[in-house]
Amino acid sequence: MDNYQQQQNLARSSPQAVDEHELVMELSEKDVLFEKKKKLLEVKGFDPKGKVKVKSNCSIELVKSVLEEMLQMARIIHSDEVDLYFGGIDAFHPVGFCSPRNELESLHSILSLVDNSVSDGEQIMPKVFQDLRNATLDMIHEFGNNIREDAKVLASWNLDREKCLLQWGESNGVKGILDIAYIEGAGRGAIARQDLKVGDIALEIPVSVIISEDFVHKTSMFPVLEKVEDISSETMLLLWSMKEKHDINSKFKVYFDALPEAFNTGLSFGIEAVMALDGTLLLEEIVQAKEHLRSQYDGLIPSLCNAYPDIFPPEVYTWDEFLWACELWYSNSMKVMFSDGKLRTCLIPIAGFLNHSISPHIMHYGRVDSATNSLKFPLTRSCRAGEECYLSYGNWSSSHLITFYGFLPKGENPYDVIPLDIDLSQVDSTEEAHLISNWSTHMVRGTWLSDNYGLPPPLLEHLRQARTLMLQSNITAQESLEIELEILEDLQSTFDAMMQNLAETEPLVRENCDWDVKLALDFKDLQRRIISSIVNSCYAGRTLVEHELKNCTSNG
Repeated sequence: MDNYQQQQNLARSSPQAVDEHELVMELSEKDVLFEKKKKLLEVKGFDPKGKVKVKSNCSIELVKSVLEEMLQMARIIHSDEVDLYFGGIDAFHPVGFCSPRNELESLHSILSLVDNSVSDGEQIMPKVFQDLRNATLDMIHEFGNNIREDAKVLASWNLDREKCLLQWGESNGVKGILDIAYIEGAGRGAIARQDLKVGDIALEIPVSVIISEDFVHKTSMFPVLEKVEDISSETMLLLWSMKEKHDINSKFKVYFDALPEAFNTGLSFGIEAVMALDGTLLLEEIVQAKEHLRSQYDGLIPSLCNAYPDIFPPEVYTWDEFLWACELWYSNSMKVMFSDGKLRTCLIPIAGFLNHSISPHIMHYGRVDSATNSLKFPLTRSCRAGEECYLSYGNWSSSHLITFYGFLPKGENPYDVIPLDIDLSQVDSTEEAHLISNWSTHMVRGTWLSDNYGLPPPLLEHLRQARTLMLQSNITAQESLEIELEILEDLQSTFDAMMQNLAETEPLVRENCDWDVKLALDFKDLQRRIISSIVNSCYAGRTLVEHELKNCTSNG
């Protein structure tokens, strides 16, 4: 997960005059959303080349004003598809908060730009840049303070294996300011040993202890595996780890010993848990994933064991062991960019203790530092001593996190979207409306996260334009309201039907359920909450439109 490969190129500032500096936040043309973002920057009145000018002698108030302008630009530049789709677009309102990830990424990018803004010949940062830096840090701290919570550590839990792994790491060059603890409701997690500031390195892992495909190349199984057609390096690593975990002489024995006996992801859901997901898209996701793994196992493992029993002993390469290894790599692997420019899927001992959050402390950790030949985990926001230090696994929905990681994230996940299968006929529109409606897919999410009835503007605009075209004429205000009412009625009917599909046939006492059934039921509750919010928003929207329509007809 190489977050440095983002769309923003940070340029150094260049003094335009004695009393003025220029900062540049450039939108990369390689960004897949480049055209949408470029148009949005223009609609908002920002320089599409990302130039922001700041005077050397400006007041703190003006510094904050410049920061607000930069933050709005950064929010657009660092938006992903979900941020843009649900963000709400018009030329008259500032670009507001999109998501925790977007906000942290945007503030971090501004801080990095300011830190890199001093020209090569300058030794001291200009005062205006120092003021801008402090103001940015204040916003990061304020954001962090609003979401901070103390970890509830269960002190009675036996963590001998984890302590052994930390000692092993230290003896192999791992540096860290984190302890491992068992946390209520989360399992194992990483706790800050001391107060950590923005930019502090919470963990540093030398390349020598990062498990990558290079280890497979040095084994007796590689000459066999490289002849297998279309086998990926990830599959090779998976097969290597199945055998390596049983090797008492393995360099990584302490690491494998510290891994759980079961990962409890959606891939291990039993039949009762799968049945509890009836009516959700997660049901299909888990069934397809399990079928894929079974097909992969049947097509590869038996033939290898039969042809090379010494290299692939059948007692090691069982289905249960294969599923365990799959869950290990799905839930613990990370994408790492090495100094040679190659992106590799890796297991990183000790880093696996860092849990995921939608508001993480650590976001940029996917690139090996060539100067130290190590992978560093710097903080994007501060973390107090005793607080759990969180990582970002990526912009994943709760269904994905359940299937491949085995948990529902805390808080409101902005990526819990429900895709919609609707007619995507082409419609003509104005430049601004085109920016809203020009989407190849449409979706909804919990309406508490959005404005405009809580329904996404691109969806509403698409449906409005589709109905307007059918009239093939300029429409009156009354016709416009009637169209809006039809749209809301149709949407409410659609989501009422979805809600019925999620109805519980038989209430279950969760305290008596296994872990997988509880997790399935929690997810189903989340889906009900999302769809219920959409139904309620449609109803509230209809009430408003009916009121306006009544006024319109009475005035007419």
